[in-house]
Amino acid sequence: MSEPPGATVALAEPPTTDGPSKSFVAQRVLPVRQPGRWIVTAVVLVLVAQFVHGLVTNPFYQWDRWSYWFLRPTILDGLLITLEVTAYSAVLGLAGGIVLALGRLSKSPVLRAVSWTYVWALRSVPLIVVLIFLYNFSALYKTVSVGIPFGPAFFSFDESKLATDMVVAVVGLSLNEAAYAAEVVRGGILSVDQGQHEAAAALGLPKSYQFRRIVFPQALRSIIPNYVNQLIGLIKGTSLVFYVSLLDLFGSAQTMGSTYPGDIVPLLLVVTVWYLILTSIVSVVQFYVERHYARGATRSLPPTPLQKLRIGLSDLRVRIRREATV
Repeated sequence: MSEPPGATVALAEPPTTDGPSKSFVAQRVLPVRQPGRWIVTAVVLVLVAQFVHGLVTNPFYQWDRWSYWFLRPTILDGLLITLEVTAYSAVLGLAGGIVLALGRLSKSPVLRAVSWTYVWALRSVPLIVVLIFLYNFSALYKTVSVGIPFGPAFFSFDESKLATDMVVAVVGLSLNEAAYAAEVVRGGILSVDQGQHEAAAALGLPKSYQFRRIVFPQALRSIIPNYVNQLIGLIKGTSLVFYVSLLDLFGSAQTMGSTYPGDIVPLLLVVTVWYLILTSIVSVVQFYVERHYARGATRSLPPTPLQKLRIGLSDLRVRIRREATV
């Protein structure tokens, strides 16, 4: 192709290294400074340090007496009773809650009405009232018989001999726990996607198999966090069995406090520390159970506390190195 007369051709020059391209050098991206966060963190650390200082140095707490009482046989015997009552009540309460939840989800109007009435009544009455009522149950019914209503009794037994202090405590806590567990279980079952029910029904699986192998395992992801809160409340609720003459952890400390009035505060601290230990153990178990049932629901399992610690230490080392190179 010929150029028109008088036209000039501009040749493209190769890029030089002396031009603006020198300014495009690798630079480290600095994070945005957050002075407000550092100020709040410093204030919180100061308040925590003051709290710990007062907790350690205040002679009113009598930490020497606390160490004396912490592992005393009386306290450990009460702790054992607390664990027994909690274990029995948790198992029976959860079993009763499952039955009540299924009753509330049943197509039978009688089962729905009875289950709803039970949950409504037991959640309305304070636990201490339930325990005291059961403790005095023998005054209302000397004997308990099983048979045909308004007809002959098949067998009967003396209620006062059967209802020991342990039985009264376990039954009272289980009845109360079942009412709350029923709502937790029912909420977990309702959280399962309806498509899962339809898919299981389309396969022609029996109802019991659908519930045991498909619905309930998925509902556990929602049930476990809520029921663990109930379990922690149950551990603390065992302190009320002292009013039915059962010396649990709190009851043992209360008895020792009446014998040694000067050690009331150390004994209360002993009870507090033991309850903190028990609830912490339950929280750790909750984490690993939730992690187990999270398989298949999340792309990656949440890190364990040890893994979080390692990641935090690794991030801290990286930050220190970056600050050193600035």
